[in-house]
Amino acid sequence: MIVNDRLLNPVKIVSSVFISGALGLELWNVLAEGSPFSHWSLVFYLGRLALISHAIEGMVGAFYAPSQGRKPLTTALYIFFVGTVGFVELFQPIFRK
Repeated sequence: MIVNDRLLNPVKIVSSVFISGALGLELWNVLAEGSPFSHWSLVFYLGRLALISHAIEGMVGAFYAPSQGRKPLTTALYIFFVGTVGFVELFQPIFRK
């Protein structure tokens, strides 16, 4: 095994919570009439950066999923929420060869 699973599980949980929170805050910011969080602009920029980077990771994961025998949509959603750890899990069979 290349990466310790005991180390990855907390990272996956924290990443999923933060991405869900960033998604919720972004939706609230978009749907609210006027921004109630005008003094939190740095938090929103970091959240947008995280959402965009995780979305790109999810698209790349969906592209490579069939080559690893996985379904593209479920793999993309999984990688979107867990981030780079999903790539590590997706490409572990390649590194074992």
